[in-house]
Amino acid sequence: QVHLVESGGGSVQAGGSLKLSCEVSGYTVNRCEMGWYRQAPGKERELVSSISIRGNTTYSNSVKGRFTIFRDNEENMLFLQMNNLKFEDTAVYYCSANRWILSRCTSSKYWGQGTQVTVSS
Repeated sequence: QVHLVESGGGSVQAGGSLKLSCEVSGYTVNRCEMGWYRQAPGKERELVSSISIRGNTTYSNSVKGRFTIFRDNEENMLFLQMNNLKFEDTAVYYCSANRWILSRCTSSKYWGQGTQVTVSS
């Protein structure tokens, strides 16, 4: 059974940094694409960053240059380093992993329970 458990959220002042971690079990972090999403109150969940099997990364325009996604294959963990945080980064952050079904990666996802990030201006 696949479990994704996020940690590292918290409250920070604007300009500060946080590092989110996603502990993964029942799944290998470089099996399929993984990513970080966030959902702010009253808004839809949005993709923040993703990392492909080959390690190629993508970032939303709003976080590009400030956030870094990376994984540790040995520890089987996914991370999101967030620097120069802004008030608008306040949201619940979710770790996601694309499902491996019938010997291929799909767009269907496993989700963690989320971790709250609050940035005060």
